[in-house]
Amino acid sequence: MSNKTQEREKRQMESLKRGLVAVKVAKGVYIGWRLLGTEFEQELTFNLYRDGQKVNTTPITAANYLDTDGDSQSSYYVCGVLKNEEQSPSETVEVWDTNYLTVPLNKPEGGTSPDGVQYTYHANDASVGDVDGDGEYEIILKWDPSNSHDNAHKGYTGNVYLDAYKLDGSQLWRIDLGKNIRAGAHYTQFLVYDFDGDGKAEVVCKTGDGTIDGIGEVIGDADADFRNTDGFILEGPEYLTVFEGATGKALVTTDYDPPRGKGSDWGDDEGNRVDRFLACVAYLDGVRPSIVMCRGYYTRAVLVAYNWRDGELTKLWKFDSLEPGNEGYSGQGNHSVSVADVDQDGKDEIIYGACVIDHDGKGLYTTGLGHGDAMHVGNLNPNRPGLEIFQVHETPQKDGTEIRDAATGEILWSIPSVEDVGRGMAADIDPRYDGAELWSSTHWKTGGAGLYSSSGEKISDTNPQSFNFAIWWDGDLLRELLDHDYDFESGIGTGKIEKWDYENGKLINLLTAEGTRSNNGTKGNPCLQADLFGDWREEVIWRTEDSTALRIYTTTDLTEHRIFTLMHDPVYRLGVAWQNVAYNQPPHTSFYLGHGMEKPPAPSIYELKNRVEVDS
Repeated sequence: MSNKTQEREKRQMESLKRGLVAVKVAKGVYIGWRLLGTEFEQELTFNLYRDGQKVNTTPITAANYLDTDGDSQSSYYVCGVLKNEEQSPSETVEVWDTNYLTVPLNKPEGGTSPDGVQYTYHANDASVGDVDGDGEYEIILKWDPSNSHDNAHKGYTGNVYLDAYKLDGSQLWRIDLGKNIRAGAHYTQFLVYDFDGDGKAEVVCKTGDGTIDGIGEVIGDADADFRNTDGFILEGPEYLTVFEGATGKALVTTDYDPPRGKGSDWGDDEGNRVDRFLACVAYLDGVRPSIVMCRGYYTRAVLVAYNWRDGELTKLWKFDSLEPGNEGYSGQGNHSVSVADVDQDGKDEIIYGACVIDHDGKGLYTTGLGHGDAMHVGNLNPNRPGLEIFQVHETPQKDGTEIRDAATGEILWSIPSVEDVGRGMAADIDPRYDGAELWSSTHWKTGGAGLYSSSGEKISDTNPQSFNFAIWWDGDLLRELLDHDYDFESGIGTGKIEKWDYENGKLINLLTAEGTRSNNGTKGNPCLQADLFGDWREEVIWRTEDSTALRIYTTTDLTEHRIFTLMHDPVYRLGVAWQNVAYNQPPHTSFYLGHGMEKPPAPSIYELKNRVEVDS
């Protein structure tokens, strides 16, 4: 095999800077930075410089440091050292006075809907991508009106907006999706990724007549209004648009596939199940990313894959559960989606809830267990080969909470349910047992079903009453729980991070983000959770209570563990890309990251800055 062929089998990945962050803490300044996936197998160490003077006396091996002599007026940069040769310095950063970065927002004005309801806006789901090719992430933020609706509920909604911000709060653009896109968790699934490999991310989502792009151009008929008296949009054209990430300019618009067709095929004629959308990014050829847009999951389910390459949008394949031979895939979709190479052929599959679609658009398998609200995909049990899928299901059954082999669908073990199991979590929170621990909200009225090891052993009758998100936050390899303090009467949630005290069976608070708000009611998710900067630990973005800013919280705990940035792990990076979709779920890694882990393999990736070398 030639060197060129070996390089072409590597996956395209973003070229990132060090992502240096410095935070004032009680005993000095905490500094963290990225170890890139392309550097992981190298014997790379680091030198840290404060105000131009080297701080460390011995090489730094982990990608974080506590400078006890630093203060709020210091500035820092870091240099990699390879074979005793110091490399180019990183960006220079100033010190934060708090453990969060404030990103100012341009909050849209509210309005009044045709039925006389006044509405305001709040910041909602977010995603990230390097839209200008500078090696730093920009934030793509969705604004939701206060009168947004679930598909099952009648009512007009305000327009949905997508904004792009740099981390200093500079607004790059705003896209107004217009009156023919309804607001709600199931309507606008937006993808932020570099699909054409030019080093700059694009933004892809469903659009309609009257959508206004980031440079003020209107898509379709600016005057069209297809809303019915219930506020649903059940007629008129539907589009799919690829936007330039740096400007918000519409690059191409095509008809959305699949079209609505017969509403009853999707489950009803009322505008509910026909407009349940999902979306994801997948490396269907194993090398470069593709767009996958999806419609339906309660009955009919359709997935359509596209490539955006060299200025052209090309349809690759279409999977439709109505096609002969695909009947078993109807009704298996979740309120979310995941992507991973489950069969280890180097190409990604789409985990569409209780079924999996292969990279070529053919069904890989279906379990027949039906729809569910929560799902986790990763190496949850390190003692068995491959990946696992942990899922909860809406229909009461013997496999209401189950974990299965991701490649075959074989149920490894399960817990029976007598109700809709609305929540489930997989995270390594107890070092006494190998792999992730698993728990769900089944039997929640009687205290829950308990906490289980990845192999199915019941660890405790008590499980954490936290099911929303999990986050790598402090210095050990266990995962913490990301949730919110929720007031059911007011519907207000304040972001928090907690650690499971496995010896006493209770949660210990690590952070309460006073002045922030969680998203999407009891779902309690942040705007985004991802490894945005610093070392391999994760950051979390919450909105402020008045939505005039975002806050990006980062850890200040030291860790001795040396792991490459999680954004260079393909499963994790794609998890960040689909995190905003419908009922948000936390990302997982392709390798087991937890207590007692082995050194993970270096990711098989190439950074886009090397693309000319790769193709030559």
